[in-house]
Amino acid sequence: MKSLMMPDMDAVMATHRRNMDAISAASRVEFEGAQSLARRNMEIQQQTMTELADAAKALAAVQTPTAKAAKQAELLKAAYQHAVDNMKELRDLIHKINAEALGLLNTRFSEGLEEIQALIEKAGETREH
Repeated sequence: MKSLMMPDMDAVMATHRRNMDAISAASRVEFEGAQSLARRNMEIQQQTMTELADAAKALAAVQTPTAKAAKQAELLKAAYQHAVDNMKELRDLIHKINAEALGLLNTRFSEGLEEIQALIEKAGETREH
């Protein structure tokens, strides 16, 4: 009958602590990233309101209906492009935040696998002696 291998419980607990530290660090990155994203979104909204007021003033200054229509088209095109650029910026920020958090977890996962392998090898060596 084969005897069961008992892992080094101190090493198992240390591994578990490092896992929890990595999860905590990834959560912190996500939380701080969400705050940064919310801050940037608020800045974009404030900037958009200022630009909207400026556009209204510019449109009011135009006299003829043809010139107003041309100005409206120009302002609409600029506003659309600005909105697309802002969405891309926010998308890139979200991607960066998620990549950083996932990178922390992936690194810890790889380290954890190596630690488990070392524990198994150590338990096997102890069992053989």
